[in-house]
Amino acid sequence: MRKTFLLLLVPVLAAQAEVHPMTLKEALARALKLNPDLVLSRLDLVKAQLGVKISRDPFVPKVYGGSGAAWTTGYPTSINGSPPSIFEIKTDMQLFNRQKSYDIAQAKENSRGAEVDTARQQDDAAYRTAALYLEARQTMQSLEYARKQIASLEAVRDNVSARVAEGRELEVQNKRAALNLARANQHIEALESDLEVVERNLAVVLGFPGDDRVRAAADDGPMLNEMPETEEAAAEQAMGNSKELKVLASRMQAKSLSIKGYQAARLPQVGLVAQYNMLAKYNFQDFFPKFQRNNAQLGAYFVIPLLVGGAPKAYIQQDEAELAKLKVQMDQVRNRITLDSRKHFLQMRRVQTARNVARLDLDVAREQLSVALAQFDEGRASIADVEQLRVQENDKWLAYYETQHQLERAKLDLLHQTGGLTALLQ
Repeated sequence: MRKTFLLLLVPVLAAQAEVHPMTLKEALARALKLNPDLVLSRLDLVKAQLGVKISRDPFVPKVYGGSGAAWTTGYPTSINGSPPSIFEIKTDMQLFNRQKSYDIAQAKENSRGAEVDTARQQDDAAYRTAALYLEARQTMQSLEYARKQIASLEAVRDNVSARVAEGRELEVQNKRAALNLARANQHIEALESDLEVVERNLAVVLGFPGDDRVRAAADDGPMLNEMPETEEAAAEQAMGNSKELKVLASRMQAKSLSIKGYQAARLPQVGLVAQYNMLAKYNFQDFFPKFQRNNAQLGAYFVIPLLVGGAPKAYIQQDEAELAKLKVQMDQVRNRITLDSRKHFLQMRRVQTARNVARLDLDVAREQLSVALAQFDEGRASIADVEQLRVQENDKWLAYYETQHQLERAKLDLLHQTGGLTALLQ
């Protein structure tokens, strides 16, 4: 019974996995909303924004109400030293506290840095989505042409088999044709496996369950034409748009504000205090012939730090060390951005040349096939020759689509490096 239940359950679980056909534009729109890493980054942004509100709390008046009524014996006083009250209300807030003010500025800078980091995560989500989408589409195209190649290889195998049976070819040619067909089938299996992996990865990036698959729909693909014209332009654009540099700059500014905050620990502090008490007559009639039931106080208190200890100085030294570390990281990132932008630009140019060569190679293969077809019609070429050239043409198509995919990926990498990807793909 248990085994039967499990056998019935397996198709149900398998049926839960879905295939979602999407265009690139649809995939990017979903990634910018539901990408898991981007969602986490937005939650961190919300946390940083709430941190600004928390840091302002000391400067916001807080009002507390309650009762100080209690049974007393002897002189009327409550546990906290105030006179017993039927009702009391009090408030306090900071009026001047330079250290707390720097905490607010630091929280604002952290919030700004979180916004920049969220924008960086958005660029990364768009890049990963576009890269996986292009890989899925290229794999589908390769799989389509590989399947077409099977028909040609089967025709070649049958023709060679007939020629071997007639004694016009050696047996080794029969084995060679069978080997070529087996290799093609093996290639198809590998492409099918690669396609499944990339479609599942794309589904995860878009926020779908890991068992789902996102299939690249037929569309025009990304319009990756607005590229930098020179290496210098690419490096300059990458440097100006780098969100990683902006995040580091924000962290440096936050550390500088933290240092100023600890330096302000020796400055005086001013606060506002206010309190109202309604006193109970029975507590005081035996001690005072006259008293006022409604009492109110309003004033300010001053705190002048005399000895603050060694902790503020130690915190300052820690932040100075972190600031020096961030400056070194800033220089490292600048150098890496310059080198990477130039590398991606040169890679794009190199792949453009390879794509042009692959296109010429394809044109030659197509011309050779046309000539062979004409010779076949005239009886000067065999069907085996024609089918062999047809297989070669399919191979050239596969090579051309591979270089086309490499060019799109190189452009994608360059756009991601220079910071122009998100605006271009949306």
